[in-house]
Amino acid sequence: MAASSRRKKKSGTRTRPHTSGNPAKRPAVEAGPVTVSDWIGAARLRTLPLAVAPVVIGTGAARSTGPEFHWVIALACLAVAVLLQIGVNFTNDYSDGVRGTDAHRVGPARLTASGRVKPRTVLIIGLVFFALAAAVGVAIVVRTEQWWMLAVGAACIVAAWFYTGGKRPYGYYGLGEVFVFVFFGLVATLGTTWVQIFALPQQAWLGAIAAGLFACAVLLANNLRDIEQDRAVGKRTLTVLIGRRATQVLFTLFVLAPFGIAVFLALLFPIAWIALLALLAGLPAVLIVWTYRQPRELVTALALTSLTSLLYAGALFWAFVG
Repeated sequence: MAASSRRKKKSGTRTRPHTSGNPAKRPAVEAGPVTVSDWIGAARLRTLPLAVAPVVIGTGAARSTGPEFHWVIALACLAVAVLLQIGVNFTNDYSDGVRGTDAHRVGPARLTASGRVKPRTVLIIGLVFFALAAAVGVAIVVRTEQWWMLAVGAACIVAAWFYTGGKRPYGYYGLGEVFVFVFFGLVATLGTTWVQIFALPQQAWLGAIAAGLFACAVLLANNLRDIEQDRAVGKRTLTVLIGRRATQVLFTLFVLAPFGIAVFLALLFPIAWIALLALLAGLPAVLIVWTYRQPRELVTALALTSLTSLLYAGALFWAFVG
């Protein structure tokens, strides 16, 4: 047997080297230097409207109660939301990458999974964004003297990390949409309103629900795109649990329900009817989700849904302050 092995080596036959499926345990792939555009791509800019929309709605709801505009606090809330979103995107890149979940993903390549950047570097960048968000959040608390909101801010960061991080990430057990609705909808919108007027009017609650539904719709589009890969690696997203058809129905409800809310708000704030124009982006997203042939097409649906949330938020802001 040893002689046979030597003959194979002499004949030029090579044994395929073993490589780990975990990027943290293998050397980085030599694919050229990482560019600025690669880092921008890792920040997933198409998801940032989901961070901006609740702040816009929450600020509009605050303005609807009086003429005073707390623009410094509003901008600080916007900074917290955007920094947290980018932090989530980088830590998700890290966590999914080291687990091997992103090894065969359909969307744009991730830094960790591609092996072009050390996982530790991606993690550190994500934690830096969390730290920046925390610093701005503390400044808001000091300015408003709402000390109990420190606990809310801490809960936001913990939820952001354990979405895909830790030993039992809730995003792997069908709970992603629940936490996205709570933190990217209710907490972000209502928190923005509260720190400006220390009250939560009806329009803030309704706007928060709408923002949360759009955020959940984006997550559903993302998970529908990756349903086969997630199923193969044991990532049990809500989409994997309920299947493709039920996800399409749920996505449609999440995109269209906010417009029912806008119709109700129009009874109190007539300009809110203009929010229906956001359907120009929302309806094509729904159509793509129902008719797509290749998973990559859902990237467009995801981007259109994010745009819909931003257009919708802008319309509600106009209605609330008009």
